Amino acid sequence: MHTTTALTAAVALVALAAVSAQDAHAAGGQGASLKNPVQATPVSIEAGQKIYARYCGACHGPKGQGGPSAEGLPPPSNLTDTRWDHGSTDGAIFTAIKSGIPPEYAMEPWGDRIKDPDIWNLVNFIRSLRK
Repeated sequence: MHTTTALTAAVALVALAAVSAQDAHAAGGQGASLKNPVQATPVSIEAGQKIYARYCGACHGPKGQGGPSAEGLPPPSNLTDTRWDHGSTDGAIFTAIKSGIPPEYAMEPWGDRIKDPDIWNLVNFIRSLRK
C-alpha cells in the first residue's frame, strides 16, 4: 500500500515538473527578454562556431540547415531560414539551447554542458549563419 502511494506521488511530481517546464518554455519564460551580453565580434562568432561543431552540427548539419529526424522525433531545425519555431530573439535562442525544447526534448538541454558565455557565443554564431 505504501509503495503504491509513494509511486503515485512520484509520478505526480514528475508530471507537475514536466508541465511547469513546458509552461515556462512555451511562455518564453524570461528567455525572450534576455539581452545578449556578448557582442557579436569575429572572436565570439569563431568561438561559437567551435562549440557548434562540437555539440550541434551532428543534428543541425555542418551549415545549420537541419538534418534527418531520429525515429519518432521531429527533424532538427534549419537554423538558416526565416522560420524560428521556438522564438527568434537572442534570449529565446539562448533559452532553447540551455533548457532544451519540451515536451519531447528532441532538442535536449545543454546548460549542464555548455557555460552561459559559450551559449551566447553560440547564439552569435547561429545568427551569423543567416547572413
